[in-house]
Amino acid sequence: MIKVELARIIIDEKRQDQVIVLKEKDGERQIPIVIGFMEASSIKIKITGMEIPRPMTHDLLADVMENLGAKLERVLIDKLVHNTYFAKLEIKTKEGGIKRVDARPSDSIAMAVRFKSPIFVAEEVLDKAAMNSQ
Repeated sequence: MIKVELARIIIDEKRQDQVIVLKEKDGERQIPIVIGFMEASSIKIKITGMEIPRPMTHDLLADVMENLGAKLERVLIDKLVHNTYFAKLEIKTKEGGIKRVDARPSDSIAMAVRFKSPIFVAEEVLDKAAMNSQ
């Protein structure tokens, strides 16, 4: 697994699909992931520190996890099938065990920014989808 970071969020309010770009932490490869407008907005709100009056869905899930004593250890983007990415949330339970939960990459990244958790991409996914940064 290769550690990546959120490099860009490209939001176009005239379109339903948005793009986030993940960049290899110690390299030049990048992968674009098409996500929905709501997920892109959720990510952007959190990373810009914008205050909202009520919790959004990802805030709610983060609060529930924290109140149950769970923590998001890391996000794993582990598969790419027919241009669809698959991800897992790796959650540390209150008892200290690790649970993996299937999730969309967009939701996974929205959760990672809330928990300040690292994001990893499988080498084969990065090889298949990567574009070099310019």
